[in-house]
Amino acid sequence: MTELTQPLDDLDRRILKALQTDASHTNAELAKLVHVSPPTCLRRVKQLTDAGVIERQVAIVAPDKVGARLTAIVEITLDVQAAERMEQFEQLVAAEEAVLQCYRVAPGPDFVLVVQVVDMPAYHALAHRLFATHANVRNVKAYFSTFRSKFETRIVV
Repeated sequence: MTELTQPLDDLDRRILKALQTDASHTNAELAKLVHVSPPTCLRRVKQLTDAGVIERQVAIVAPDKVGARLTAIVEITLDVQAAERMEQFEQLVAAEEAVLQCYRVAPGPDFVLVVQVVDMPAYHALAHRLFATHANVRNVKAYFSTFRSKFETRIVV
């Protein structure tokens, strides 16, 4: 990964805004959208990608259309918060596909997870694998989504 040689400028921000809205544009379409030549656009996108500003481009899948109907927001408190024990827990949840997001938080619990599973039995199996059998997990508090009123992936740039 390379560093950006200068702060984000207006063109970088226009490119990022356009890609966050729809990353499926061809380079020519994107260049037209942000009002630059295709070579300039391609160079800037490459610079943003190489610098890690653009982490990856993905398709956002509707959970209910693929059978993942249960979203859980889970608070985890560990018994021992030493750095290596926190990292050990992070590695455990990173290997679990149903865990979409993991945040270290403070104050309060040590972690907040966003989990997407098919149903309650799938959540119970996940909870057993990740929490019940993990000796350092002291407390688990789960909230189950009944309705998603907003979901956004864009970051204001």
